[in-house]
Amino acid sequence: VQLVQSGAELRNPGASVKVSCKASGYTFISYYVDWVRQAPGQGLEWMGRINPEDGGTKYAQKFQGRVAFTADTSTSTVYVELISLRSEDTAVYYCTQGMAYWGQGTQVTVSS
Repeated sequence: VQLVQSGAELRNPGASVKVSCKASGYTFISYYVDWVRQAPGQGLEWMGRINPEDGGTKYAQKFQGRVAFTADTSTSTVYVELISLRSEDTAVYYCTQGMAYWGQGTQVTVSS
């Protein structure tokens, strides 16, 4: 199993960002993918999950209305898009399959 994420992003406050996570080595539609982030000096924070088979999503209450997960079954890729970025969104974002397999992380920095 391998999860490969897109590269680091730098955004201004108020902008949006979209991070990708390409999966391989397993049947993509058979497993949920979760998104987790870790801000500097903080613990892991669960953002939600997506079912790649039907696109069904569940979001942590904190992120509802500001985050969207999508999945492209043709490329076995899931995406997280976060809008109205704030400095507090500066973090490393991870995708994970079953909390057993993890992407390498994507640094998102929000700064003017």
